[in-house]
Amino acid sequence: MMAHTDIPNALAKIEAREKDVPWYDPEIGKKLGDSARELLENYSRVPAAEVEDHVYRIRDEAWKVFPYPCIGGFRFLDLAISLSPSYPTIPQRLKTGNENFFDLGCCFGQEIRRLVHDGAPSSHLYGAVLRPEFFALGYKLFRGSSTLQSTFIAADVFDSSSPVKDLEGRIDILDAGSFLHIFDYEQQVKVCKRIIETLRARKGSVVLGRQVGNVVAGERVHRTNEAQSMFRHNEESFRKMWVEVEMFEVERRSINEIHGSDGRAIRFSVWRE
Repeated sequence: MMAHTDIPNALAKIEAREKDVPWYDPEIGKKLGDSARELLENYSRVPAAEVEDHVYRIRDEAWKVFPYPCIGGFRFLDLAISLSPSYPTIPQRLKTGNENFFDLGCCFGQEIRRLVHDGAPSSHLYGAVLRPEFFALGYKLFRGSSTLQSTFIAADVFDSSSPVKDLEGRIDILDAGSFLHIFDYEQQVKVCKRIIETLRARKGSVVLGRQVGNVVAGERVHRTNEAQSMFRHNEESFRKMWVEVEMFEVERRSINEIHGSDGRAIRFSVWRE
């Protein structure tokens, strides 16, 4: 069944890259937090007085590639992985040189730059996104293209023959931030199975992420894609999905961020036992 977006003429506005949509914020406001500013000033060496203009410029270039809500709303500045309760252990695990990290739906590669800035060896970090234009924009946003040794992959997660196949069984820590919730339930199950294929088959392999959930689980309107719906989980449905794909111990934490009348942002860690 086609899911009808709640934005009039949404498809035409998206194709024209118009900005009069609810997910485009003209002002950065408080979304440029201390962590993102520190990363841009000290890792990327953007002068403090130029940081905001630099972010605006790259954000609007990215909007022309595709007007994702995470671009329009500056959500790439959240550096969400660093907010995970599991984060303090991640750079330490990667510093051993024996583990690999994969950011699925990496956008500009901001989480990878955060990890590198926190001491993780960049050669053990991988990122994938559907549109490769975001890799070049990531280098413009964060600079340092001559020193970063991370691998970026342009791939469709549903394509079993994509370059992601080369990572099967090699990943210890996978970030799926703001990714699963863009799909319907059946698609989410398929993505979870692909995630499991990339993980190393040993205790301690982990999937981290955040997404928009709901008090009552179910299909919801997809604002940027009239052809499909989004499935928003609650705790019960989220655990059930991972059981369905035969994976792990699930930690799910609600956080104090409200999306609509019954929407809640959720943060999760899913561990291989």
